[in-house]
Amino acid sequence: MFALDTKYCTPIHTYFCFMRYFPLVIAACLSGFLFWALHAPIPLENAQLPPLGPFFNPYSGFWKNAEPVGAVPEGEIRLPGLQGRARVVFDDLMTPHIFAENEEDAFRIQGYITAQHRLWQMDITARQTAGRLSEVFGDRTLEADRLIRRRGLPYACERHWAAWQQSDTTRRMMEAYAEGVNAWIAQMRPADYPLEYKLLNYAPEPWTPLKSVLIIGSMMDALNNRDQDLAATNALAVFGRDTFDYLYPSYFTKNVPVVPDTGQWRLAPRAFKPAGNAPADWSVRESDTPPERALPVSFQDLNGSNNWVLSGSRTQSGAPILCNDMHLPLRLPHVWYQLQIHTPQHNTYGVIVPGVPGIVVGFNEQAAWGFTNVSQEVADWYKIDWTDTARTHYRLDGKIQAAQLRVEHIGVKGRPEALDTVRYTVWGPVVHDDSEHPLHDYAYRYVIHNAPDQNSLGRFYQIWQADNYSDYRAAIPGLGSLAQNVAFANQAGDIAITVQGQFPVRRYEQGRFLQDGSSSANAWLGFIPAEELPAMKNPSRGFVFSANQPSTDSSFPYFYLGNFDAYRGRRIHDRLKNMQAATVDSMIALQTDNYSQKPADALPVLLRLVQKEQLQAPQRDLLRKLEQWNYVYDRNSAAPTLFEMWFDSTYFRTWDELDTLRNRKQSVLFPESWRFIEMLDEDPLSVFFDHPATAVRESASDIATEAFLAVARRAADLPRDSLLWKHAKGLAIRHIARLDAFSRLDVATDGVRHAPNAIGADHGPSWRMIVELKTPVKAWGGYPGGQSGNPGSPYFDNMVDAWAAGDYYELLFLKDPAARPTGARKVVGTLSFIPAAR
Repeated sequence: MFALDTKYCTPIHTYFCFMRYFPLVIAACLSGFLFWALHAPIPLENAQLPPLGPFFNPYSGFWKNAEPVGAVPEGEIRLPGLQGRARVVFDDLMTPHIFAENEEDAFRIQGYITAQHRLWQMDITARQTAGRLSEVFGDRTLEADRLIRRRGLPYACERHWAAWQQSDTTRRMMEAYAEGVNAWIAQMRPADYPLEYKLLNYAPEPWTPLKSVLIIGSMMDALNNRDQDLAATNALAVFGRDTFDYLYPSYFTKNVPVVPDTGQWRLAPRAFKPAGNAPADWSVRESDTPPERALPVSFQDLNGSNNWVLSGSRTQSGAPILCNDMHLPLRLPHVWYQLQIHTPQHNTYGVIVPGVPGIVVGFNEQAAWGFTNVSQEVADWYKIDWTDTARTHYRLDGKIQAAQLRVEHIGVKGRPEALDTVRYTVWGPVVHDDSEHPLHDYAYRYVIHNAPDQNSLGRFYQIWQADNYSDYRAAIPGLGSLAQNVAFANQAGDIAITVQGQFPVRRYEQGRFLQDGSSSANAWLGFIPAEELPAMKNPSRGFVFSANQPSTDSSFPYFYLGNFDAYRGRRIHDRLKNMQAATVDSMIALQTDNYSQKPADALPVLLRLVQKEQLQAPQRDLLRKLEQWNYVYDRNSAAPTLFEMWFDSTYFRTWDELDTLRNRKQSVLFPESWRFIEMLDEDPLSVFFDHPATAVRESASDIATEAFLAVARRAADLPRDSLLWKHAKGLAIRHIARLDAFSRLDVATDGVRHAPNAIGADHGPSWRMIVELKTPVKAWGGYPGGQSGNPGSPYFDNMVDAWAAGDYYELLFLKDPAARPTGARKVVGTLSFIPAAR
């Protein structure tokens, strides 16, 4: 940096010359060190801090992500590729209302606006499904990337996009959306990057249609990915056929199906339900490692939802009312984003998945639609008969087949890429490569791996314009492998529900257990034809509904299985069948109903079984709280907590043998809670209530009493307020990256997973919507989050408190960009979009 010339210096002069420049040398060295330190990531034990210099830079660091309260979008934007002029009006929730001259422009603007608010969420969701998290997070997500690639999700999405882009309409829609996203990315400087990019020290990359397909794939997988093949096979091996059938009956007779039997299947063939048992050649092994879903079905975190439609004959206004609340893991940024799209062809409002063009659930000027998960299983496991130790060839029908080897290149931050080879068979990918895993030699047959019809996605998007039943029925097959109960209503007075999806045609009990993959005779027999799927239009009872209960009763001619809810549907049915002159307030009361059918079934039985003579005065006081309880999960009540503790304690004390197997890392199926309640009530002397280690034969009464005494002892040791349901349950809405500073922790709410207001510890109604099909249509809704994905924005979580309190916002459904509402809701800003100069 400088030179010290000592040619003419004496030693003393040299000393003073050196000392003169020494501070400059030290300062230069310190400056260099600080520059390096502030621009290098800081490694921690399980994470890595971003370079502190850029992160704290006042001109480009995290300070730039703080949005001032009251800032509104205003101005004019030149958008590349735009064909005409457009305007976007923002309301006081920062919901964009897009007014465009054609749909392609609307998709382009949708991409631009959504990226402006949710770019990092879009990016990380696409990366997760692509198996690319390790490019950002390093080694700690490598196994997650491996697993999702081994399950074939990126491969399935590639096949979907290869098919969909053959449709000009779909390709233009997806490309226009991607161009809009990229237009936003192109104008960003590093100072404008979302905060998470700065924290994780990486930059946005260009958006592609495949990324949108990956996000669609993530939603399909989250809703369809369930099976109990291994657990059921092990349970059958442990108990034998008769006991298995006793513990795990396939149908709960108290369920009210989505589509009841009205004689519509009377003449249908029943060839798919022959007598006979499914094969179970593989039993529990000591070396089995925990499966991905080893918990009992009644304690799994399942993605569910509620929807229903009341006909005008049951409403005060005489117009149908459609309601939908979709239950998903609750996260920040929120899973949904509100949007209105107005073009000359349609005017539609609803919620979208950030990263995907179009509106998923919503309404237009004539009709509304909503989804719940069907919950049927659409995945099976097949044992592969390998011919070689390298597992490159296998036997099928006595012939040798070559496995297709797909080499996965997984980028890993801070180290060379990792390579993994996935073996694809006629059944699907072989997921587990660990020789100790119980599914090591099994292939995964998953309906999502099927290539879709090229027009399917474009067909579904026609639901935006659906104003009659025929349009609705024509659009919903486009959902493809996303199995949903699709409710519909319009201003003409029609109401309907359809169980829609690709459902395998199975032999009796096929797919309930692990299957032999050496014979093609074990393949699915095709898919249930769309015209034979359960559906209902304008029933005489005046309503349709679904809550993840079974699609039909046992009269349906096709065999199916799945994880179905046993409680919400019964409560909703009972409320709807007694409704007359219903209003929007009636619908709000039902969506936020905290009454649970589960304790209504179980608690009277437990109270009858408990041996009250064994209880002391404090224990009788606790019991009295339960005796006086109305089965409502109120946040300030202790009774819900006491019931849940008592029920769980009784349950696991009964199934201690199964719990022992689970603790030994063996997957085994636990009886569902409804079946357990039946056993308590109808078979209290069952051998399963006996503790084998004791000399006496215990009954259900002994177990229930023992469990209650344990609960009472635990309650006596807890602070008094900790028994209140709001503290015992709690609700944490966490940031996607698990950053507590950007999360809403300990949100106090009512409700429980098995009540219509199905709020759990981190799961619940992700979007509540009520649409009254009057003229003009009116709607209300809300979700626990905000429109912005920026933790520094006032619109990041501004709707959480209203949602937790059960309050709703009237949804602004504008017909003109110049319209200004007269009610409580307001328009706060407008952006004009014009074509960029060519």
